[in-house]
Amino acid sequence: KSYDSLYTVKYLGNVVEGQIVRYVNLEVDSLKEYAFKSINNDEAVWFGCDVGKMFNRDLGVMDMDIYSYDKLLGIDINIGKQKRLEYGDSCMTHAMLFTGVDVKDKHFLKWRVENSWGEKVGDKGYYYMSDNWFNEYMYEIVIDKKYLPKKIVKLYNEDPIELAPWDPMGSLAY
Repeated sequence: KSYDSLYTVKYLGNVVEGQIVRYVNLEVDSLKEYAFKSINNDEAVWFGCDVGKMFNRDLGVMDMDIYSYDKLLGIDINIGKQKRLEYGDSCMTHAMLFTGVDVKDKHFLKWRVENSWGEKVGDKGYYYMSDNWFNEYMYEIVIDKKYLPKKIVKLYNEDPIELAPWDPMGSLAY
């Protein structure tokens, strides 16, 4: 999907008199910037991701280096985020909250994640997400428009491009 474009998924907003669901497709660095602004103002950020990938539930760690499949299999199995979505290898499977971010020298290092699976997993229900994991498996965030540039807010109010009902962008909402 093209960046800086507005999308919706056919039949996703199927509530009488409800609003359709809209997505502005932005580059990952923009998502991080807007999430940081919200967190920096003590506002949590809702997000959708593929929680089952490169994740250790007991430890509460989401990190691209947590498992070494390439060393075990002798091949690089990373096909990239776009291809994983296109081929159905990944999609949004769970929603959680960003409640903190670790930044050093203007670089994001890791994200603090609050989940709803109880206090027995992770660190009393909180998880650690590496910034590299964010790049690969984090797909969607909800940001208050006060943190967005005017051009994105304006874009959000235009007519969206309608995607097919089976598009991965609708997977978390179903």
